[in-house]
Amino acid sequence: MSSLDDRARELRGARVAYVHARVVLAEPPTSAKPGAEALVLGDGTIEGFVGGNCAESTVRAQGIALLDSGESLLLRITPSPEDDQDGKLVVHNPCLSGGTLEIFMEPVLPDPTMLVIGTAPVAEALLELGPRLGYHTARPCHVDADVVADAAAVVVASHGTDEEDSLVAALAADVPYIGLVASRKRGEAVLASLGRDDAGRVHSPAGLDIGARTPAEIALSIMSEIVSLRPRPSGRPVTDDAPSSGTATDPICGMDVAMVDSSLHLDHDGERYWFCGSGCLRAFSATRSA
Repeated sequence: MSSLDDRARELRGARVAYVHARVVLAEPPTSAKPGAEALVLGDGTIEGFVGGNCAESTVRAQGIALLDSGESLLLRITPSPEDDQDGKLVVHNPCLSGGTLEIFMEPVLPDPTMLVIGTAPVAEALLELGPRLGYHTARPCHVDADVVADAAAVVVASHGTDEEDSLVAALAADVPYIGLVASRKRGEAVLASLGRDDAGRVHSPAGLDIGARTPAEIALSIMSEIVSLRPRPSGRPVTDDAPSSGTATDPICGMDVAMVDSSLHLDHDGERYWFCGSGCLRAFSATRSA
């Protein structure tokens, strides 16, 4: 197993999102060969090799976008403009040395986290059902804003124990789904006691009304509600005519460059400029020093 495979396994174990990029076509002259691969992290770091500085800049910008969209992409990087092609995103990269690359990019995202508060039978049923639906489930021993910060869902099923503190922490952290397992009457009383304008974000009673009675059925109704309300990825990668808010234009070649520390940049006269590769950076420096 390669060191990149080991690194990918390490990232998955640490629940860190990344994009796996693999070269599937390389028309010479290119420095990368078919089968070359790399990992793109959310901060723009690239581990591995799928081409020189110019290709790497494009892969970085698209990789960061794909971590948001959540969808795979076949990226075609060409040295001269080409028409759009079905099933591919064609990017004109004028600083390539003359070859064309096609790179398959696949986001690897950690399962969303559902935190279950309490030891009631419904809580046990949720902890068992969640993983079957692709959720990483956990029952924290204490709850605060830091604990729930990255959760996709928080379900309080503690039958009156520390309910208010758990709900306030989830609301403060703006958790996408917050559920309270309680009767409608008791749930209304609990939410009123919070004294928060956003208490209406709490789903109480938690779950869709499917006539659930048993703990397993109630857990199913809650998971159904969570899935139905889950935010969906945009599915739109960065394109030449619609760059992301995290990109800048290379002042020499006009390429979109991700504005992250790992991208080449230069501070000049109080302004920061971003570059696709060292060639454009040198050309820019020459124009400013002439």
